[in-house]
Amino acid sequence: MELKIENLRVSIGTSEIVKGVTIEVKEHKFVGLLGPNGSGKSTLLKAVYRVLKPTGGVVLMNGKDVSRIPEKDRAKDMAVVSQFNQVSFEFTVQDIVMMGRTPHKKRLERETAEDYKIVSEALKQVGMEDYSKRKFTTLSGGEKQRIILARALAQEPKLLILDEPTNHLDIKYQLQVLSIVKNLNICVLAALHDLSLASMFCDEIYMLKGGNIMGKGKPEEVITSEMIQEIYGVTASVVTDEETGQRSIHYRI
Repeated sequence: MELKIENLRVSIGTSEIVKGVTIEVKEHKFVGLLGPNGSGKSTLLKAVYRVLKPTGGVVLMNGKDVSRIPEKDRAKDMAVVSQFNQVSFEFTVQDIVMMGRTPHKKRLERETAEDYKIVSEALKQVGMEDYSKRKFTTLSGGEKQRIILARALAQEPKLLILDEPTNHLDIKYQLQVLSIVKNLNICVLAALHDLSLASMFCDEIYMLKGGNIMGKGKPEEVITSEMIQEIYGVTASVVTDEETGQRSIHYRI
């Protein structure tokens, strides 16, 4: 699976939010989309998974225009974890995760033992296996986010779209969620806000500001003191741990 976003433009009302963006996510790569609030990250992703209709450009999955792929077929290959997951009905956690199996089912086809096995494994992956009978509405924001990730895992996607998936999560679960995603070894496009986490997990990064790509490349090429100053208007130093090689950001007031 490969994802190509070519010269994508998205307008909301009279304002152009995404201004001719081109991004490529190659097979098995974890690509991060970074930028300040209002830079167009979420709007771009919504156009990729068809919540918003682009005003220009094209989104291709394995060379096929996503707008021409039937929704159910698209859902077999693409799963989405978005920022807002409001469910007002009294579904159990297991019910929510089982929804991830819907694209793989025929009309009125009942869940099989294999479906329940996949759902159970997805819950185990996110550390929520003991919550299967809990009502989704009783969970905290962080717990809900992990369940939505489990639902996406139950889809068995080849492409995963993440819109700030670690919002509301404690650092332990931020690391766990991104580790899970990284180890799926599938095509991933993720909007992230934590530069240190992006540096740890992303194979490639695109930096977005004002709806335009301002830089792209490997984390060490993009996440620099100069780029942080230019994009975020913040003075910072980027430090590499001598033992692990991991990079962290030290901000200055």
